[in-house]
Amino acid sequence: MLKHVFLTGPPGVGKTTLVQKACDALVSSGVGVEGFYTEEVREGGRRVGFDVVTVTGERGHLSRIRDIAGASHGRREYTVGQYVVDLPSFENLALPLFRKVGAADGGSRKVFVIDEIGKMELFSQSFIRAVRQTLDSSSCTVLGTIPIPKGKPLGLVEEVRSRRDVKLFTVSKENRNAILQDIISALHECLKHPTSH
Repeated sequence: MLKHVFLTGPPGVGKTTLVQKACDALVSSGVGVEGFYTEEVREGGRRVGFDVVTVTGERGHLSRIRDIAGASHGRREYTVGQYVVDLPSFENLALPLFRKVGAADGGSRKVFVIDEIGKMELFSQSFIRAVRQTLDSSSCTVLGTIPIPKGKPLGLVEEVRSRRDVKLFTVSKENRNAILQDIISALHECLKHPTSH
């Protein structure tokens, strides 16, 4: 039985845009939406990092290019390519969202956005635990994004990819405009099911 919907595809193909459009449609139809997106941050035409932005508009750093991030003063540094990941900032913003949705009663069906389960986010062990709990719980339907396999497989990403209760859409430049309706239909399908296992 499908419980969650995930999108995958190459970077920059429009996964986050699709997630945001699907959320707008859900909110219009009376569905509660929580969670977060990842947005790139540009300065002077170049990408300098990524921010985590909650559905309600709160924003925090996820990563910055090394020359902007500054020294980490003895803390362990988490890097992906040229980006330094700001783990405390990410966890402070993202983890309370998981706790909140976990505490919600099953009466009102909710969609919880996790954009994305990627290399930067996976430095956080607490995030990994929270994602697993949320996928296994009956309190919400997750709408998430995962990267396409590249290099070394990422444990949690492969776990999500192989889950029987996940409907996975692969987004491409060709299908990204046509696929929105299918994503929304799949989410409504997931939301229809009673929460009991």
